[in-house]
Amino acid sequence: MGLDDKIKNAAQDIVGKAKETIGNATDNDKLVAEGKAEQAKADAKKAGEDVKDTFK
Repeated sequence: MGLDDKIKNAAQDIVGKAKETIGNATDNDKLVAEGKAEQAKADAKKAGEDVKDTFK
């Protein structure tokens, strides 16, 4: 996993956590769901990159 990919995935995870937190604070279920989805995407990308790194 390149440093650029790690930074992008971390940023996506942080954005997702922020959306989830703001959604919880404002009782906005849509924003909570978007935040969780962002975090899931970041986790999936990280897992995929970890698999690639394993086989290098």
